[in-house]
Amino acid sequence: MLIDQEIDSIHPTKVLLFAGSLRQNSDNKKLIKETAIFATQLGSDVTVIDLKNYPFYFYDEDEEEIFGMPENAKKIRDLMIESQIIFIASPNYNNSFPALVKNILDWTSRNEEAEASREAFKGKTFALMSAGYGSKGGVKGLPHLRAVIANIGGTVIKEEFGVPDAYDAFDEQGLLIDPELKAKLFKFVENTLRAGSKPT
Repeated sequence: MLIDQEIDSIHPTKVLLFAGSLRQNSDNKKLIKETAIFATQLGSDVTVIDLKNYPFYFYDEDEEEIFGMPENAKKIRDLMIESQIIFIASPNYNNSFPALVKNILDWTSRNEEAEASREAFKGKTFALMSAGYGSKGGVKGLPHLRAVIANIGGTVIKEEFGVPDAYDAFDEQGLLIDPELKAKLFKFVENTLRAGSKPT
């Protein structure tokens, strides 16, 4: 479904999307799926990754010194460097975000010389979302994520997107049922692309 909008001012943009969940039937993965559809309809070059396909150990300086950066961490970091805009759909874990996402940020804020690096964050626009089981849609966990990304050089747009009562918000295809919420997601994606896109 493409919602009619004026999109002339959105330039072609490389977009990376992932959910901070490993669960196959994750509502946040469903949210990423529809976000990617809208970003594609708006002319973006879209890459969606499932973190379950990119396993690596938690950041450990001793392990890093011996083995270097894990290959899957390198792959995610490279995708971030290549992208202009990064959408993250993060579950709410105790009013914060999952260790899975924190580990990605810890590794991708390093380089292959085992040094701190902002290359995967500086000049990038980040958009934060959450599908949750309360009336706020999981967004209570996003301020911590916003603070960490900003601290390591990323630009996080002010607007956030939440899917409340996510257990019954999606249809069998994993798409939002409520047309009003669907329209709000489209607008959120459009606003993010406008904020983060640059002329080529």
